[in-house]
Amino acid sequence: MNAFDALFRPFDLGPLHLRGRIVMAPMTRWKSPDQFPGPDVAAYYRRRAENGVALIVTEGTTIDHPTSSYSVRVPAFHGAALDGWRRVVDGVHEAGSRIVPQIWHVGPMRHPSNDYPNRHLPNASPSGLFRPGGKQASAPLTRAEIKEIADSFARAAADARALGFDGVEIHGAHGYILDAFLWEGLNIREDEYGGDAVARTRFAVEVVSAVRAAVGADFPVILRVSQWKQQDYGARLAETPEMLKAIFQPIADAGVDMFHCSQRRYWEPEFPGSDMNLAGWMRRLLGKPTITVGSVGMAGPMSVTDVGERAEVSTDLAPLIARLEAGEFDLVAVGRSLLADPEWARKLREGRLDQLKPFTKEALDILY
Repeated sequence: MNAFDALFRPFDLGPLHLRGRIVMAPMTRWKSPDQFPGPDVAAYYRRRAENGVALIVTEGTTIDHPTSSYSVRVPAFHGAALDGWRRVVDGVHEAGSRIVPQIWHVGPMRHPSNDYPNRHLPNASPSGLFRPGGKQASAPLTRAEIKEIADSFARAAADARALGFDGVEIHGAHGYILDAFLWEGLNIREDEYGGDAVARTRFAVEVVSAVRAAVGADFPVILRVSQWKQQDYGARLAETPEMLKAIFQPIADAGVDMFHCSQRRYWEPEFPGSDMNLAGWMRRLLGKPTITVGSVGMAGPMSVTDVGERAEVSTDLAPLIARLEAGEFDLVAVGRSLLADPEWARKLREGRLDQLKPFTKEALDILY
């Protein structure tokens, strides 16, 4: 027995059997030239699987739509790139872990730069906005384009199943395409895709429904969600638990098996009057399992974008484990701690806390 045993207890999500509760969080690495995940990417994910991570959620990997990506160095999930992902899956499975791809459309986060694969194309936003109250960055998406994007998510999910992945995660957070439709600040449409908070769920419901139809009833579907946006860390979709439930209940009913709840710091309460975080509230309100994420293993809060030069290791995971054992959430996603130290999970289990490596900014430039 050690203080971290709760992180290594098995967990089942339908047919998905996990040997523990530690998840590798999705982290964009910019290390896939021409959008192809090569052998170094496969080795990178396998290394974490070999060291005790139960479930790997890949970095965001873009669906087959001309506006889905913002870099030729970000991996795609269509065409030739699927051969690369097949090697990734095989390596992780050989190491005894499970893996799901995070399928992604960057939506309004697509900006003109030399790194774009298609610089002449506009970004994709429900109302053509990048930030609330800002200038028009593009024409609003048409109904035909909205359907094309939903269909592309479904094709990617079907490909994930065909490649042998263990489920699929839809990126619905951080100001990207699904989140942009949910966010009142970016969705000012006056058709059936706009309106009040519940009406604005229509696009997310259609995407999840299309994915569910493509993969069948027995393939786990995870949805990543957040209140904060890259355009505004203080943004919120819901100010009360009641509104949070009203927004995400129809999306859950469309076919979500688990919610991956992104916070900048997992320990922060989501609503006044309770210590529960976002993952805790989503689990309580919707009755679905959840993943918590946000600065796990890091000493002191860090900005999502301003990572600083170095962040010291925190081994005080007692509050996290207490929440896990109390049933506040089911799985724990770890980002920068695993980025810096692929053996992070193994070292916890073996009590080698003095050997944990701190996160440094250099880790962002190394695929190890």
